[in-house]
Amino acid sequence: MVAVDTNILVYAHREEYKEIHTTCVDLLRPLAEGRQPWAIPYPCAYEFISVVTHPRIFEKPTPIAEALDVLADLANSTGFQWLAESSGYFETLRKVAEAAKVQGGRIHDARIAALCLHHGVSELWTADRDFSNFPQLKTRNPLVKS
Repeated sequence: MVAVDTNILVYAHREEYKEIHTTCVDLLRPLAEGRQPWAIPYPCAYEFISVVTHPRIFEKPTPIAEALDVLADLANSTGFQWLAESSGYFETLRKVAEAAKVQGGRIHDARIAALCLHHGVSELWTADRDFSNFPQLKTRNPLVKS
């Protein structure tokens, strides 16, 4: 199962990112229209809402109803699931955070990594290099041609 990080969601939603926007829409479309399992960790959904609705980031921020609709539309796809904390999650978070010697705000990425590992995600699509701090989780930057 593939999981999608916040930055891919933001780039797919906000058209001012031009070429990256189109690439991210093209990446998400097969997931949203397909039947294969894929996921978004809940912290990424919250961060997506926070970023796209923020008036200091965008001259014309996305209205909250629209941001929620974007996520709801993705969540309605056949293979979709939210990644949330459940029994046993804390132990995974502890292992990930301690191994990476996480401090301060880095707990946000550790939380996402732990959610992915806890739910058996095979790959996290992200443009965030900070996930390299969690080698237990396979990541791929789909914006970089291999």
